[in-house]
Amino acid sequence: MRAFKLHGVHSPFIFDLYHNVLHHSGHFGAYDTVEALRHQLLSDERELQVTDFGAGSRSIKQKSRKVKDIARTSAKPAKYGKLLFRLVNQLQPNTILELGTSLGITTSYLAEARKNGRIYTFEGCPNIARVAWDNFKKQGYRNIRIIEGNLDSTLDEQLQQLESIDFAFLDGNHRYEPTLRYFESCLHKCHENTVLVLDDIYWSAGMKRAWQEIKRHPQVRQTVDLYFVGLVFFRPQQPKEHFTLNF
Repeated sequence: MRAFKLHGVHSPFIFDLYHNVLHHSGHFGAYDTVEALRHQLLSDERELQVTDFGAGSRSIKQKSRKVKDIARTSAKPAKYGKLLFRLVNQLQPNTILELGTSLGITTSYLAEARKNGRIYTFEGCPNIARVAWDNFKKQGYRNIRIIEGNLDSTLDEQLQQLESIDFAFLDGNHRYEPTLRYFESCLHKCHENTVLVLDDIYWSAGMKRAWQEIKRHPQVRQTVDLYFVGLVFFRPQQPKEHFTLNF
């Protein structure tokens, strides 16, 4: 099913999501807090030696990168950070996973939305993780744990210690096979109210293919395609439907 405007959405659940979360026009003070952090990082001249286990940056290929350049090219734009904030603020998940910390801007949006939840964020590069951790301490976040190392091993190790996942943002690797593998790993800990958000679903041919396979998965009931990100729901009481919405 394709619906580009609100009146074209017949699912009450998706209608409510669209109206109260996706196109919520109000302002939250958390936006200012996190965007102030972004502003600081965009002028940070420190150079880091970068270890990249994923598909990497399309615009920066050297192993030595300035923090300001990482903030400019790797951090999600404010529009999507605010969307994640609103999703978590609405759903109030207890256990949140983020696959791909970078400098911690998106993580900060998650932490601002759910200060009493537990956030597990995964970062492959120890030098970038160190900057992110410093940012979390400055912001006063006490509910975040950074797991460093190659996601191919750290994700399953951490999942074994968790009872369930309530919300996950998958932004750790932009290739077909790892994306599907991480999805399948998370699936073992998902329940009917879990929400998964996949980043950059049209980033490459491999990501497009992975997104289509995830949509077809028998446990997936509804998806919302916002072009740059995809939302995945497992609510068994809902018919299997796929929506494409303006955002």
